[in-house]
Amino acid sequence: MPDEPEVTEDHGRSVATTATVEELLDLAVAAIGGIRRDGQHQMAVAVAGALETGEHLAVQAGTGTGKSLAYLVPSVRHAVLADERVVVSTATLALQRQVTGRDLPLVVDAVARRLPRTPRVALLKGWHNYLCVHKVAGGYPDDEGALFDVPEPPGAAEHPALAGGGGPARGESLGEQVVRLREWADESGTGDRDDLVPGVTERAWRQVSVTAAECLGTSCPARGECFPVKAREAAHAADVVVTNHAMLGVAAATQAPGVLPEHAVLVVDEAHELADRVTAQATAELSVGVVEHAARLARRQGGVPTTDLDSAGRALESALADLPEERFPRGLPQAAGEAVAAVRDAARTLLSALKPDAKEPAEVAGGRKMASSAMQALFETAERMTSDATEANGTVLWCARTEDRRGEVVTRLHAAPLAVAGLIGDHLVAGRTAVLTSATLTLGGTFEPLARSVGLGEDWHGLDVGSPFDYRRQGICYVARHLPAPGREPATEAQLDEIASLVEAAGGRTLGLFSSRRAATAAATALRPRLGVPILLQGDDQLPTLVRRFTDDEPSCLFGTLSLWQGVDVPGSTCRLVIVDRIPFPRPDDPLTAARTEAVAAAGGNGFMAVAATHAALLLAQGAGRLIRSSADRGVVAILDPRLATARYSSFLLRSMPPFWLTTELEVATAALRRLASSG
Repeated sequence: MPDEPEVTEDHGRSVATTATVEELLDLAVAAIGGIRRDGQHQMAVAVAGALETGEHLAVQAGTGTGKSLAYLVPSVRHAVLADERVVVSTATLALQRQVTGRDLPLVVDAVARRLPRTPRVALLKGWHNYLCVHKVAGGYPDDEGALFDVPEPPGAAEHPALAGGGGPARGESLGEQVVRLREWADESGTGDRDDLVPGVTERAWRQVSVTAAECLGTSCPARGECFPVKAREAAHAADVVVTNHAMLGVAAATQAPGVLPEHAVLVVDEAHELADRVTAQATAELSVGVVEHAARLARRQGGVPTTDLDSAGRALESALADLPEERFPRGLPQAAGEAVAAVRDAARTLLSALKPDAKEPAEVAGGRKMASSAMQALFETAERMTSDATEANGTVLWCARTEDRRGEVVTRLHAAPLAVAGLIGDHLVAGRTAVLTSATLTLGGTFEPLARSVGLGEDWHGLDVGSPFDYRRQGICYVARHLPAPGREPATEAQLDEIASLVEAAGGRTLGLFSSRRAATAAATALRPRLGVPILLQGDDQLPTLVRRFTDDEPSCLFGTLSLWQGVDVPGSTCRLVIVDRIPFPRPDDPLTAARTEAVAAAGGNGFMAVAATHAALLLAQGAGRLIRSSADRGVVAILDPRLATARYSSFLLRSMPPFWLTTELEVATAALRRLASSG
């Protein structure tokens, strides 16, 4: 046994001056009635070592390891003992709620008496996630009429109707939601949107919140009551701050000061999603609707004429009408480039006209700030698309047409970074210690793809602590080698027959992961009358509701797309079979994928393996990981794509998945499922 730690008295409480990270982890695990897990201890020791040496660490910790406690315990210990702030970032709202609502408070309570002082913790989200007291009091104009012609503000994507606690109460109108929000404003101590149950739609929330760019700052008369300001003050006083990848994306993409408090350590959970989240935050869009929205706000709230911007908007509309849906590696075509430049110049002029006036009353200042914010965003986007915007200079430009919420076709220009490793490395990793963790960090058996994607440089090491699960004994990976390779059709008759055989053998209990909504719908439509089990389809109801129904009704199946690949945790006999319809390669015509593939090839690398295969490997690992969620789980992952058995890249993909027992025989898979079904 290790020596007992030296104990001193500190204001009436015992303080262990030599408490090790493993001792503190044991206390935290005991507090939840858990048992020792070697992988969890191995990870905690490695994280503590990285924080001490300053070397970046990538840790793959399989499902069931308990990685949250394994990074929180050393993070809390280091923050207090070294007096260095730690920022912990999570990818999803569900994980953020788990960390802040359960894991971190538990760790603090368990280890506080073994540290020199009680650790201080805080939660930090984007400005738009908090209610604005000044706006609720009437300090901003009603902007409801302009909500449909602009992209959702940063942070809005964190709250889709199918995420978190779901949308508003059934049948509740927009007006009723806003009334409920105003009543809640008087009761809430945090103003945090996630504390509102039931939730509200984005349109309703927009009526009581502002973005950081729209905030009046120190001139706001409600500054002393401001919820986002209070959240930031708490973060600046905390030892450990929990945030999300969207905030990291803003910090990396904009380099705006004050997005995150100063910190010496960054811990990224679900780190496999970081590069995509930063890419999303760094991608800009321009459409005629965005120009019209900014012009309308300038006229209504800023009281300035917008003749030049209106003219530029019409020129942009004409140019976009003739623009093909494609990538522009060498920059925008001449007509489109000239139209975007005209928008840029007009927006620059209007920015000067919209400068705040200190003599304006607060309600007028709010409207002017909204107009100025929209104009600034418009100027920056147009400037980015006209200032040497070529792939040779690191910017991918393309044109796309999609339907808006009203079913009308909208043409948009997009600008995205060719790579984000530099943004992440320079603005999130450099100058601090980074710890990145996930159940799926190694692709093809190596950490190298992850390290390259987030700009770790040379000073890092990787560690795979494994999983407490025995995948070869608990699960079978069946690859349908005999099926034809997938084509353009959403589901072939051969695939449908295969799915039917597998689902019948499993007695339902199936999670169907499809490469597209069209494929999921086609399979559900064809198989519902054919099979004697309920088939739930993503989109039929809110996702949390569907997952609850799937969990509660054992014979049921749940078919869906991307959010099911990574966001469903259903241990037990409810999920005996996971079906994957095809290897989840990105669309070959996706502009960003194509540009990144060509860039790797031009540098002498294998563009397909570096981009498409890496993307597919990550999703396959995540999807297959839905099967085994506890040590008691048993089942089959069925991949209905023969390329996983025949293609040259198949070994790379298989090495990225959990190490299930592998077979290409349908009868082996169905026999195992029938045995599981009969045993209950």
